[in-house]
Amino acid sequence: MQGSATAKEDGEQGTKRFRAKRDAILAAAAEAINEQSAKGMTFADVARRVGLNTTSVTYYFKRKEDLAAAAFEHTLDSLLGMLDSALEESTPEARVRCYVALNMARLARIERGEEKAFAVLSDLRATEEPLRGRLMAGWREVFRRTRLLWGATKTRAQTDLNSARAHVLLENTFWLPIWLTRYEPDQYDRVEARLMDVFAHGLAGKGVDWTPALLDLDHDEAEPGRAAFLLAATRLINELGYRGASVQKIASELNVTKGSFYHHLDAKDDLVLACYRRSFDTIAQAQALSDAKGGTHWHRLSSAVATLLDVQFAERSPLLRTTALSGLPAGERNAMVERSNRIARRYAGTIMDGIAEASIRPVDALIAAQMLMALQNAAFDMRKWAGTMPRERAIAMYASTLFHGLFDDRMTG
Repeated sequence: MQGSATAKEDGEQGTKRFRAKRDAILAAAAEAINEQSAKGMTFADVARRVGLNTTSVTYYFKRKEDLAAAAFEHTLDSLLGMLDSALEESTPEARVRCYVALNMARLARIERGEEKAFAVLSDLRATEEPLRGRLMAGWREVFRRTRLLWGATKTRAQTDLNSARAHVLLENTFWLPIWLTRYEPDQYDRVEARLMDVFAHGLAGKGVDWTPALLDLDHDEAEPGRAAFLLAATRLINELGYRGASVQKIASELNVTKGSFYHHLDAKDDLVLACYRRSFDTIAQAQALSDAKGGTHWHRLSSAVATLLDVQFAERSPLLRTTALSGLPAGERNAMVERSNRIARRYAGTIMDGIAEASIRPVDALIAAQMLMALQNAAFDMRKWAGTMPRERAIAMYASTLFHGLFDDRMTG
């Protein structure tokens, strides 16, 4: 009996060691994916991060693709766990509040070194079958449960609105780690409260209506051939991620050779940077035009955002998703984040001026501006949703999630 008990204990210890080592490898893989993308991750790099040799890593995961998929599945499982906890609350606002709190608590643990960040999901669509089908099914379940935070729906309008709400909530929690680094950890509670204030009550001042004016953006390009490359690349990178959108795929999209690509751009990183610059220039142009048109700062803000949502939903000249950031070298990535922050600060200035004139509610303008950046950046993924209704309604419904809050039902009427 003593021998069998010892064997059982040894077996349990072995299982614990196996799980601990596997978890460490998954954490290292997530770190590598977030820095280099899933396709840029290597067994050798992951092994180095956990102090193992490459052969030891292959004992747990036979192929790099299996390791990346396991890291993504860990992220999906973590999100589902948080959503299940939030769904135990009794009202939509309490559920959203719980989900936001769980995300903030997780980020605080990461900042304290008590937990590792999980893998961002930007490369999900770039994975190969059959892994891709399984992972996308997991993502659809995350989206479905997020939508359930607002409860069951009885009409198509309610389902449409809750889809927009779910998307904006998820994208804001994904964007959080990018800008939260500007805050001290002891300010996280305050950040959480200000986030939730915008989610709950929106930006609209008392008595203001949603009446934006769509702006006529200038899409001309000095080099038309180069412009075509930028647009094709933006669409593919948005859909497949940085690594998934290869130079060959971009060239094939335009029915030209790879040599034509290198006639316009020196390297793929140059292409991504050029796409980001074009996107940021588009946003800055919308902001400048809305200021030039005048009117209340609420009108200026809503006109700029509505115009950019129209751009995203139309696909004629979409903005590059921030999901491509993980594929860039650290220096270039930081430069793009800094440009994004400058644009956000301009939004913050408009919000503060709107607060002064009472067309916008008193909110934390810096936080609200980052929330708007997440909203307009992610809208590309909702273009099929937007295509099921008149464009004007799609823009108003999607924007209402932050301009009127996540619990305002005027768009279901």
